[in-house]
Amino acid sequence: CSSANYHLDTFCCLQNALFGMGNPLLDICAVVDKDFLDKYGLKPNDQILAEEKHKEMFEEIVKKFKVEYHAGGATQNSVKVAQWMIQEPHKVATFFGCIGKDKFGKILKEKAEEAHVDAHYYEQSEEPTGTCAACITGDNRSLVANLAAANCYKKEKHLDLEENWKLVEKAEVYYIAGFFLTVSLESILKVAKHASENNKIFCLNLSAPFICEFFKEALMKVMPYVDILFGNETEAAAFAQERGFETEDIEEIAKKAQSLPKENKKRQRIVVFTQGKEGTVMTKGDKVETFPVLEINQSEIVDTTGAGDAFVGGFLSQLVQDKTFEQCIRAGHYSANVIIRHAGCTFPEKPDFH
Repeated sequence: CSSANYHLDTFCCLQNALFGMGNPLLDICAVVDKDFLDKYGLKPNDQILAEEKHKEMFEEIVKKFKVEYHAGGATQNSVKVAQWMIQEPHKVATFFGCIGKDKFGKILKEKAEEAHVDAHYYEQSEEPTGTCAACITGDNRSLVANLAAANCYKKEKHLDLEENWKLVEKAEVYYIAGFFLTVSLESILKVAKHASENNKIFCLNLSAPFICEFFKEALMKVMPYVDILFGNETEAAAFAQERGFETEDIEEIAKKAQSLPKENKKRQRIVVFTQGKEGTVMTKGDKVETFPVLEINQSEIVDTTGAGDAFVGGFLSQLVQDKTFEQCIRAGHYSANVIIRHAGCTFPEKPDFH
């Protein structure tokens, strides 16, 4: 076949090959001070869901600090970065989630379009579009998510619709952040089972210590379908503690997570744990390998908010193109390195990755 034809085939195969489902949020990013964190009982480096006591915080952050708005939500960030890494064809990534019929929802739709992601939002008017306050101090970030509309995603109102399910079937790689476990376990299970039964790749992220602690039942219902498990060092430790692994050694935790029961026996589970500026740990067969991250000067780091999401996005961009896992990690490190030089989960026009 001529190269032109080959090019066309690749384009057609890749469209909608990556499927993500999660909480679409508008990030409200600001550099704040310690007093602000203390006032609302926030840890410098954490992710939590907003409670009653945080209601005023969303108003105060806008009044008191210089804020930037970015389209966010963990899964949406990751598929956006994957699309950016691939560049063409457009719409390699499909995204499902729930938004409100409001100004913030409109912004999210525009941002998804700009990023060439094929976003199909379930739109409802009971709840406003979700937001996430990213409170930045130094190179730490404390995230407080007010899910609002994102929490209203309904399997029977969106995922089960024929035209939407067709997009799920079209995909080869699936990625869902653990945060979505708090919203729609039945949607996750439907997608995860589809992947498992068709020998496709289903990826899940631990996402936050609170997911491992307070949503462990839901997490363990999905785990048998997980082909690739992502997490960072804090989440790995929380997961190990909840599972009674009796070890704090990240390589041991990765091995034990790898050997948890699995439905699709054709694929051995792969566990990937990032550790900030320390190396990334990945299980491979019965070994665990550590891959050093790219060096960066402290002075060049603008905002680490999207680093984890960007790592996954880079990883997925190669996975969906059938590259080696080593190449996936290299791409993950590259995109995370780019994203932390920018505010929010934003990036330059084109990647420079080979």
